[in-house]
Amino acid sequence: MPVIGANWIDRLGRFFACTSLVLLPLVAQGAEDDPWQGFNRTIFRFNDTVDTYALKPLAQGYQAVTPQFLEDGVRNVFGNIGDVGNLANNVLQGKLHDAGVDTSRVIFNTTFGVLGFFDVAKEMGLQRNDEDFGQTFGAWGLGSGPYVVLPLLGPSTVRDTFSKVPDSLLQPYRYMGHVPTRNVTRGLDVIDTRANLLSAERMISGDKYIFIRNAYLQNREFKVRDGDVEDDF
Repeated sequence: MPVIGANWIDRLGRFFACTSLVLLPLVAQGAEDDPWQGFNRTIFRFNDTVDTYALKPLAQGYQAVTPQFLEDGVRNVFGNIGDVGNLANNVLQGKLHDAGVDTSRVIFNTTFGVLGFFDVAKEMGLQRNDEDFGQTFGAWGLGSGPYVVLPLLGPSTVRDTFSKVPDSLLQPYRYMGHVPTRNVTRGLDVIDTRANLLSAERMISGDKYIFIRNAYLQNREFKVRDGDVEDDF
């Protein structure tokens, strides 16, 4: 569980005040889902090349040599860290019941689950939530804005791009003073995340760019609206 600086709320407040002036006019022009498709496709091809020749082989190798129980344990540890962000965003969205579940998950998994290696909270019926600041902004009424593909980071929207800054304040990496440990931990997080997506690639058909764009946008809408959407994908 990351140690959050005492002034992180002040940082979030300053971030919200500054970025609202930037986000609002961009969101207003976002009636078209993908007005920057030419630029996005260029970045998409770059990302796909990096993934094909670097990230995907690393993820396949990691999955091949890592026992399933260890892979699950590593994923659980990062999930336990992510529950801190879930807790903060559920509080900001007024979802007090879910925030209580997040709090219980962090306490039980960090203690009885050996820093989150075992998801004992799930066995107790405490299911993991999935919240971030992009969803919080959406719950506050801020539109997503146009679709954008970020270098190395992949699919996003204007709203989700700006939300990555407060999201990063609730991740442990900026609070890890030992650089080698920080880099190894971040690298393992990326590789484990990519390995978890290997099986999902079988679903992709047709134009890969359009498939991923549509899947991302509908998935984000589903999360922001807590499932209250019409699914025509």
